[in-house]
Amino acid sequence: MKRILLAAVLFPLFTQAQWNVNVFGGFANYFGDLQSSPYTTAQAHLAGGLGLQYDLTRHFSLLTNVTFGKVGASDAYSPQADLRARNLSFQTDLSELNFLVEYNLLDLRSHKITPYVFGGIAAYHFNPYAYDSTGRKVYLRPLSTEGEGLPQYPNSKPYATTQIAIPFGGGIKFRISDQVVLAYEIGERKLFTDYLDDVSGRYADQATLLAAKGPEAVQMAYRGAELKGGAPYPPGGTVRGDPKKKDWYYFSGIRVIIAFNTHQMIEHRRQHYILDCPQKVY
Repeated sequence: MKRILLAAVLFPLFTQAQWNVNVFGGFANYFGDLQSSPYTTAQAHLAGGLGLQYDLTRHFSLLTNVTFGKVGASDAYSPQADLRARNLSFQTDLSELNFLVEYNLLDLRSHKITPYVFGGIAAYHFNPYAYDSTGRKVYLRPLSTEGEGLPQYPNSKPYATTQIAIPFGGGIKFRISDQVVLAYEIGERKLFTDYLDDVSGRYADQATLLAAKGPEAVQMAYRGAELKGGAPYPPGGTVRGDPKKKDWYYFSGIRVIIAFNTHQMIEHRRQHYILDCPQKVY
């Protein structure tokens, strides 16, 4: 009896509902201490993803996606002279798993185009790095560039590289055929860390950082001295970033939505079966 009840519940889910595969391609960028524009294509990197979508109704859908990309920025491109003199830079690969609810303003079965919005929750992984003066790739978190984890800075804790984000955004969809929909979307990610770029608060004391983490940490914490006529390492406690403003990252691009196992397909098979069956002769 339990099996019959379970089958009765699950059968409509897998036969009458519309399932879709989502393929995403576009770019990723970020907003933070090294990138002051809330949305820009400058210093953007490629991003791509794959996901599964279940249409609850003609307007609401549930989605889960895995997306990969990279973000980065450099003070060298800043319009502010004091930031260019700081000469910091970073990059990080991003991997994200999200769960979203999506709402279409119009029914795509009766319209060719509709705006839509989405929101949900995501888990993402990052690990910022930069290239030193010799071109060698250096991961920044182990260096405690702002004194994170050092006993002299008890209020500055090491940041986790896997965290939770709040994704939200919107776009516009175009129906290409009964099984294919093309969408352009922009998706923001509200983060709860200011260390996506490894820059947040104030400079650690140079002597303290040197003793605890070595000369490489000092070199990567402040890079103005690498510039011609650049200033020396700032005094400990000098402002390095703005901890009141958390970092953000965002994806923008094209999503291809491919339907499968739809109710229409099942109905087509049913009609095909009826037409192909020989009629009874009395």
